[in-house]
Amino acid sequence: IKGKGFEYFVIDCGWYKEAGVPWDISMGDYVVSKDLFPHGMDKTVEAIRNAGMLPGIWFEIETVGSASKAYQNDEHLLKRDNKTLTTTMRRFWDMRDPWVEKYLTEKVIKMLQKYNFSYLKIDYNDTIGLGCDGAESMGEGLRQNMMASYEFINKVKKEIPGILLENCASGGHRLDPLMMSICSMASFSDAHECEEIPIIAANLHRAILPRQSQIWAVIRKDDSLKRIAYSIANTFLGRMCLSGDIMELEEEQWNVIDRGIAFYKKIAPIIRDGYTYRFGPEILSYRHPIGWQGILRSGEYGDAFALFHVFDGDLENKYTINIPTEFEYEVEEVYSDGAVEIELQANKLSYKPTENRKAVAVYLKRNDCFV
Repeated sequence: IKGKGFEYFVIDCGWYKEAGVPWDISMGDYVVSKDLFPHGMDKTVEAIRNAGMLPGIWFEIETVGSASKAYQNDEHLLKRDNKTLTTTMRRFWDMRDPWVEKYLTEKVIKMLQKYNFSYLKIDYNDTIGLGCDGAESMGEGLRQNMMASYEFINKVKKEIPGILLENCASGGHRLDPLMMSICSMASFSDAHECEEIPIIAANLHRAILPRQSQIWAVIRKDDSLKRIAYSIANTFLGRMCLSGDIMELEEEQWNVIDRGIAFYKKIAPIIRDGYTYRFGPEILSYRHPIGWQGILRSGEYGDAFALFHVFDGDLENKYTINIPTEFEYEVEEVYSDGAVEIELQANKLSYKPTENRKAVAVYLKRNDCFV
């Protein structure tokens, strides 16, 4: 992926995996795996930087997995009714505990500094439920613990100026204004390979700024060009993040991705500063969507882009969205997997569909040459 236009390369969960121990239940000890990184983490970070990207890494800071040594450290874990708070595969640090802050400073902050990481993905894949001991009520215990988490994340920012923070919490988001105020972005959903990504992503425009909504699309080697364009177009609703079978893609598949990245960089200012308008019928089933969705993002200085997603069901003759009447526009560029029919008349932009499960993006250039 060197030279493809990516700015960050993030090492996801599992980098600490011990031989014979599942990675998804062993978070908490955070020792770099000698099997996965036989030459050391520093060599991997060096390779990322030499490829022109900034390195990032995953931590699930506040939890410990059932296979980790930290899991047995009851003295410093959250309690409820004087019993260690335990879910199917996790327990939780008492973030109010000075010992825990010191431990996490060594395991998280010192490691980020040691390897000069520029990006931190902060995951949280479980829930402590109603609350915990340590205050006049379980709810107040919950509040105190989460404020301590907030303060630790602020400490990360203070100790490593300029680091990018991803607020990731699987399906149990913490997209509250306070947390989003200290994070660069939030991983919008775990629907990485699902058809409903654009529906969820568009909904989140009501909750957080699109420039803070990281949309993770997974590209598979068996994906058709249409499917790849659909996945890439999803990321136009926020911050583009890709993963998948990058070592096994064909040239024509990369061509669709490369065109999508170039299109994304062109519309990035509109994503950053703009207004969103939604068109299309109400989607009654996210898992099995019927119909279509149209999104118009109008930029601060007049330029705009439109995004059509066609789901399942009978196709209409055309799908139309309204565009602002303050300016005249011309179609500057169209992104899809192949040629499509786009029509622009007055303040109406229409797409004439030919098949389901397809995405089309249109860049609209403001035209000042009119009376």
